[in-house]
Amino acid sequence: MRPAAAPDTRPANPRFSSGPCAKRPGWSLAGLDTAHLGRSHRAKAPKAALAEVIARSTSLLGMPADWRLGILPGSDTGAFEAAMWSLLGPRPADVLSFESFSEGWATDAVKQLRLEARVLSAPYGALPDLSAIDFARDVVLCWNGTTSGVRMPDGDFIPDEREGLVLCDATSAAFAMALPWSKLDAVTWSWQKVLGGEAAHGMLALSPRAVARLESHKPAWPMPKIFRLAKGGALIDGIFAGETINTPSMLCVADALDGLVWAERIGGLPALIARSEANLACVADWVGRSDWASFLAERPEIRSSTSICLKIVAPWFTALDTAGQAAAAKKIVSLLEEKGVALDIGAYRDAPPGLRIWGGATVETADIAALLPWLDWAEAQVRPGAAQQAA
Repeated sequence: MRPAAAPDTRPANPRFSSGPCAKRPGWSLAGLDTAHLGRSHRAKAPKAALAEVIARSTSLLGMPADWRLGILPGSDTGAFEAAMWSLLGPRPADVLSFESFSEGWATDAVKQLRLEARVLSAPYGALPDLSAIDFARDVVLCWNGTTSGVRMPDGDFIPDEREGLVLCDATSAAFAMALPWSKLDAVTWSWQKVLGGEAAHGMLALSPRAVARLESHKPAWPMPKIFRLAKGGALIDGIFAGETINTPSMLCVADALDGLVWAERIGGLPALIARSEANLACVADWVGRSDWASFLAERPEIRSSTSICLKIVAPWFTALDTAGQAAAAKKIVSLLEEKGVALDIGAYRDAPPGLRIWGGATVETADIAALLPWLDWAEAQVRPGAAQQAA
């Protein structure tokens, strides 16, 4: 029996969007007073701020000293497109496709770059067969499927010695999951995910092997300016020292630094990972008691701690056709937004109808715990035949 009355406790912060994500606890506009507004990003102080984002990110993530990290336009999408267009081509590629963004990378590889590519696919909630990957090829993968709630269990499936490069979209994983740097070659993420920064800027990290590829390989296709990482057979070093390809928002730069400083203050990467894992554990405990909700990712070891995707398994829901399920899930989401307890928690538009709760490090576990009884309440209101009582 579901509660007819609304719960008494409400999340202090109802923002559970999977991007842009919740700001850090205690965030305020006052923290952006140091932004170099109205200044050229080429001037000494603004350029130093951009370089500081690179340095603090490198340190916080424990990136190897011989890697290079740069700021690119276009959020994670721009950064990953730059990696694909710049690095791929010399070898055939294996592309893992198991949710909407990785499906997009597969489309780029096959239809845009027209690579000799093999697409290894899996439905939402699952991973492709990792043992089928050929690491003599270049490999393209997402570490965490933001739209499916599925993540890589670890990096053990990637050999230390491999012929191809591994390109990793880590936008919902960086700062919340331990990335195995020795297993990867190009890693991207964006500011608006785990640390709750503002959007439109992406980060690209390159291993020495990736840099060697950039300096030895000339792509067979025309390269847009915003994708060009090398010139005359040499890496464009300035990109990896704060000299961005195009004009960045210095307000966003100040916000990114605010998030990085906060992360350092609370204990660095281990603390960030612990906060995110605690959010997943809180949801998992509730799912274990629920008779209507379950994880979209069925295997515990591949469940994301950031983009926590839930499916509705109640008989009344599964008896509906796809359109009916989408309408019912949307109604649950709308009720929660109307009550001001959860904003933007609907499943991604291409994913199966359900719910998606962001559990990144900027989200307080107490807010997750306060949200969960409201999910029970909302399902009770939408369930056919239930008493439709407004709180």
